[in-house]
Amino acid sequence: MEKKTKALGTLTLAAALVTGVCLLGSTAKADAAAGEATFKAKCAGCHGADAKGKEAMHTRDLSSADVQKQSDADLTGIITGGKGKMPAYKTLSADQVKDLVSYIRSLKK
Repeated sequence: MEKKTKALGTLTLAAALVTGVCLLGSTAKADAAAGEATFKAKCAGCHGADAKGKEAMHTRDLSSADVQKQSDADLTGIITGGKGKMPAYKTLSADQVKDLVSYIRSLKK
């Protein structure tokens, strides 16, 4: 009986560890709709409501092949660190930045 109890305890512990690893190791899925809301609040003033850029401001069309070929890490770096005249958005959470990148990806032509 003691062996069965130990085996059951070991099995329960192993199952709990596997469950914990799965829950903690899973990445949060980016939300393009939330990214669109953040875009409208933070980015549309310069990139336009349609993200096509504003000629007068020399901002980029975010649906262009040039922007879309950049990696997610590159886009994340630009959002958080700024580029040229674009300011850094260091106040955005990591999830907000992921959502923005997801929204930018949804603009692909």
